[in-house]
Amino acid sequence: MPESTAAIEYAQDHQAEILADLKDLLSIPSISTLPEHKEDITRAAEWIADKMRRLGFKNVALMPTARHPVVYGEWLQAGPDAPTLLLYGHYDVQPVDPLDEWDSDPFKPELREGNLFARGASDMKGQLIAHLKAIEALQQTSGLKVNFKFMIEGEEEIGSPSLEGFIQANKELLQADLCLNSDSGILAEDQPAITVGLRGLTYFELRLHGQRTDLHSGTFGGVVDNPALVMARLLAGMKDEHGHILLPGFYDDVRELTPHDRKMLPDLSDEWWKEKAGAKALFGEAGYSTTERARSRPTFDVNGILSGFTGEGSKTVLPARAMAKFSMRLVPDQTPANIKQSLLKYLEQHIPETMTWELLEHSHANPAMIDTSSTAVQTAARAFEETWGKPAIYDRLGGTVPVVDMLQHVLDVDTLMLGFGLPDDNIHGPNEKQHMATLYRGVETVIRFLNEYRI
Repeated sequence: MPESTAAIEYAQDHQAEILADLKDLLSIPSISTLPEHKEDITRAAEWIADKMRRLGFKNVALMPTARHPVVYGEWLQAGPDAPTLLLYGHYDVQPVDPLDEWDSDPFKPELREGNLFARGASDMKGQLIAHLKAIEALQQTSGLKVNFKFMIEGEEEIGSPSLEGFIQANKELLQADLCLNSDSGILAEDQPAITVGLRGLTYFELRLHGQRTDLHSGTFGGVVDNPALVMARLLAGMKDEHGHILLPGFYDDVRELTPHDRKMLPDLSDEWWKEKAGAKALFGEAGYSTTERARSRPTFDVNGILSGFTGEGSKTVLPARAMAKFSMRLVPDQTPANIKQSLLKYLEQHIPETMTWELLEHSHANPAMIDTSSTAVQTAARAFEETWGKPAIYDRLGGTVPVVDMLQHVLDVDTLMLGFGLPDDNIHGPNEKQHMATLYRGVETVIRFLNEYRI
């Protein structure tokens, strides 16, 4: 890809600006789930819109949704015969709790040993900056040979509840030949990878109610049921000690792995998984390797529990309420609707008459698979190999990116996952980071891809 040389040299000469822009965006605490950060959400969206205008994008706007705006803009100067790419990303980030486990302020980006530490550094403001800077490098040198539309949302970290409605309402505006999705990563700083499979997700909140108020456990213990204990039994009954999920019919639609599926998975040792997780031992569904369980098997996980007194010291109460949040990762051909019915059947069978209850569904997304033989995947593979000097591995991620399935079903647009996060970037956790050398290589990879990709 010799025509990429000038743009790559430009990007290399402007790495200080890449770092400065990323720090600037990371300093905005755009936490989508917390209402007190609504103004920060708007600031982050406006920051991206301003960058797009500086790149010459037209029709740049913060388009409203039921909650947070989508940043839209378009650059169509490559002409009608050139492919049009829909760049998807998100500018919102996860909360930072527990704050005392961070080594530096999560919204004051700090560079340490080649890594930039801040909330959103890897997920996914770093990935978004990489694509913006690749576009800039091409515009300033050999020229951009593809058209672009941007759809950058602010609700991905809360399950993208407004996104499908937005896509449905803007079908014509968003029409494209390919979605370029930067919300992904690679296996290691020396091993590129292309994500070709994503698990789906369904996320619930269960609320149990016993008596009217918390009671004195000495007076009423043994007389009324305890919602915390009922919740514990319910959660424990959903998964056995071997990692097998016990909801009725949960595995009915699971597509079993083929020899080809297994061959495509990366060869990651148990020691690799323990090191990345910081765990002394591993746990999971019997009969499958650790990588198979993490990439291509369904899961059930408790994400949070709350009941009774949780402050310092002791208080002998019998709680009136209990709440738990839990999620299931889904694989082809499972659907959120079927899993919800399975869960409801289990709860109706097992919640005692001493409790009233409420089930809330916070978010859901279908699993997605990407064709490895597509022009986009093959072009990306060549761009990775040219940049890294070794072939990219085709990988299936355990995480969920709801927009991939949405775009396929609503717009009939396929997706290429092209991001540069690393497995140890601590996304969603304390001390999230972005390895800057990998991000700079990512910019070069995007440049090479954009220069070669044709329909």
